[in-house]
Amino acid sequence: MSEFDQLLLHADAKPLVGWDLSCDGRITTTATPWNFEAVVERHARQSPDMLDMGTGGGEWLSRLAFRPARTVATEGWAPNVGIARERLAPLGVEVVEVEGADDNAVQEAGEAQEARLPFADASFHLVVNRHESFVAADVSRILVANGGRFVTQQVASDFNADSYDLLGLPMPEMPRWKLATAIGQLERAGFGIEHGEEGAELLAFADVGAFAWYLKHVPYVCLEFTIGGCRDALQRLHQRMQAGEALAMRQKLFWVSAVKRPEAAPAG
Repeated sequence: MSEFDQLLLHADAKPLVGWDLSCDGRITTTATPWNFEAVVERHARQSPDMLDMGTGGGEWLSRLAFRPARTVATEGWAPNVGIARERLAPLGVEVVEVEGADDNAVQEAGEAQEARLPFADASFHLVVNRHESFVAADVSRILVANGGRFVTQQVASDFNADSYDLLGLPMPEMPRWKLATAIGQLERAGFGIEHGEEGAELLAFADVGAFAWYLKHVPYVCLEFTIGGCRDALQRLHQRMQAGEALAMRQKLFWVSAVKRPEAAPAG
């Protein structure tokens, strides 16, 4: 069996556990222009509590250098809930299973279903969110009125353009989700914007098998991708790598820090 066939066979068989997308170190990610972890840690040290929306398997939250004494996490993908609880329970973090919000770009088009976080009004001083959909008005509802802060890092809607280009596939049309759209949703929900920034991180793949594994397990990156259906394109990429060419793709991101305005407090 050729090296190429072995790489694809392994990519097809290797499971994704939690939300570790490093593929045993074969996928590396360059830093964004900002340090989102440092931003969250700075605010966490000044807050009595924190909610982490969409914690995945708890990998990122468990690595934070500081978490408030009362830290809660939500997760909407059932296979991850148990993994997150196993990882975070020893750290004193409660994991709450939720039904995730519709994609924010879908919300912008007015086609989203209502989603409500299972927490009382004014439950948290700090809500953080890393790559998770959110309903701005509901995030506002669960934040305290006096300085409640929401900090989120999001993936732009065209984050996956490079994957289509690498595979020689036409990029589909999609709703626009970008910094300006997020700011608009937050401002309409009663937030004042502290900071917003756009940038990108670079995902580098050690071999074409890691690239195929990533696209298989993160299907929203390229909805048309299957290992069998894209075999010819993957073989071309493998040959280019053997000739010394790197295999990498940009992922466009942005982040926002927003504070709830007092007038946005829920009545009663």
